[in-house]
Amino acid sequence: MKKFQQYQKPLWRITPRERRFILLFGDLIAIGLALLVALYFWAMGDQWLKFSWQFLKERPPGWYFFLPIIWLVLLLELYEPRRASRRDDTIRGIAVAAAICAILYLAIFFVSEPKSLPRRGVAGFIGAVAVLNLLWRLLYIRIFNAPAFLRRVLIIGAGRAGSNLAEIIQKIKPTPFTLVGFIDDDFKKQGTKISSLPILGSSDTLLDVIKKQYITDLIFAISGDMQDSLYSAILTAEEQSVEVTTMPVVYEELLGRVPISLLADDWVLRSFVDRAHASGSYELLKRLIDFLGAIIGLIFLIPLYPIITLMIVIDDGFPIVFSQVRVGKSAKQFNLLKFRSMRRDAEKDGIARFAVENDERATRIGKFLRKSHIDELPQLINVLRGDISLVGPRAERPELVQKLEKEVPFYRARLFVKPGVTGWAQINYRYASNVEETAVKLEHDLYYIMHRNILLDIAILFRTFGAVVGFRGL
Repeated sequence: MKKFQQYQKPLWRITPRERRFILLFGDLIAIGLALLVALYFWAMGDQWLKFSWQFLKERPPGWYFFLPIIWLVLLLELYEPRRASRRDDTIRGIAVAAAICAILYLAIFFVSEPKSLPRRGVAGFIGAVAVLNLLWRLLYIRIFNAPAFLRRVLIIGAGRAGSNLAEIIQKIKPTPFTLVGFIDDDFKKQGTKISSLPILGSSDTLLDVIKKQYITDLIFAISGDMQDSLYSAILTAEEQSVEVTTMPVVYEELLGRVPISLLADDWVLRSFVDRAHASGSYELLKRLIDFLGAIIGLIFLIPLYPIITLMIVIDDGFPIVFSQVRVGKSAKQFNLLKFRSMRRDAEKDGIARFAVENDERATRIGKFLRKSHIDELPQLINVLRGDISLVGPRAERPELVQKLEKEVPFYRARLFVKPGVTGWAQINYRYASNVEETAVKLEHDLYYIMHRNILLDIAILFRTFGAVVGFRGL
């Protein structure tokens, strides 16, 4: 028994969803305090009203109280549990958000009438919210990354699925939970290690291992048949409040992707099709958001168009906008519109190529257009036509689709929905420049298709906005 006394039972089993709620709750408190601090110091500099109800009614303009919402939008990427648990990502994310707020305010300040904007109030809010939010996030990292708050997990099945999942989990820093080892009924594996983790027993000893190792979660990673004794032991464990989850669900939860390399050949028919269907109300509301979003975007594009046109012409001549055949929903082809960011001879040999990060074929202005995603604004016309949606998988060229269907499992499944101007894969992964990276992006696309809803679409749009404003495009 002394061997196991070093282990501590987790004080609180926290799921990723609960972590997001804790983060949001703490952020709301920090933002509320920052708003009060900013208003107080702003009022203390007021010659007449000081900090009073009359000051709150007369001095702050209505838009001032929307600053907390803008701040939350800029922090959306920090609600991903892995990013939220990393100190460097947290500091960088909050610093970028503060810088974007300051730049946006200065841009408005210099085109506004003198003394029409509350410099003291805005500066006070940006400074206070950055400091208070950072202190809260660092406190969160210190407390909730401690072993006492990490789930203790046992993987059932040390085969290809289980071992691959273990290797993926061990690469995630900081660790999402404590991975203790495996349970496997193959007697040849007993007493050995797989993926640096021990085989702690078989189905006959599962309940004893759970008790001795303080296991809070079981991950079921067996693709074939299982013994009756294992089935019975798992049910007993669940009755004792041990959480049982399957390998694909854990993979999706941790990475926001679908493990296409670990799934059976008939997965599309057995699982994907049922989860991929969306309700008619969702499709109707999504189309309404597409229409309104495209109209608003095109209104903003009108004053930008002459400037972008001049920049492209001076840099590399005509054409300004180019049209390229892409594959849409149900493999239907359409012409996608974009501002030209590549040289006119980018594909002089006629061979379709992947776009890559820092593509050498991009013009000088094209690099800026791609980094800021401004090159994609003409796609809003495609949105109005119904060719694509605001949110969805990236629309690919027919030549690449034919090639990737042969090389990437389940690639055709992404054609189940309309492509999008932006999407889950676009905000979570860089440009795919080869088949392996395309497979990773496909995992993100399939995850989106199975989990899509209006809230997820809105979150993707907000994160895209944050990436565009912060020039975090690829």
